[in-house]
Amino acid sequence: MLTPLAYGLAVVLALFVAFIGARFLVSPRPAAAGYGVPTEQDGDAAYLEVKGVRDLTFGILGLALIAFADAHAAGWYMLVVALAPLGDTLIVLRHGGTKAVAFGIHFATAAAVLVSAALLFAV
Repeated sequence: MLTPLAYGLAVVLALFVAFIGARFLVSPRPAAAGYGVPTEQDGDAAYLEVKGVRDLTFGILGLALIAFADAHAAGWYMLVVALAPLGDTLIVLRHGGTKAVAFGIHFATAAAVLVSAALLFAV
């Protein structure tokens, strides 16, 4: 029973991160507003696209590890990748975003990723 839950959560999280990355590539300014730090209308979207590439890469790498490596490798990936939403929490707080977004989205995501890592290690 634990194995499908562990892999299911890991797949959902990896797909979610890949989706967020694709959104930053396709529609960077609305994605930034959803991230919690809206951008200037005339600002350079290149940095938003960098975030898109990062997140899309993280998501695809996660899916590849889930598909082709063992649960512990995927667990280590989840443990390390939890640093990204923890960093995102700090970025939102530092740049005038709301605490609700910082903790309700980014910190909660980090917590979910850490739960996923723990489940994968337990398999």
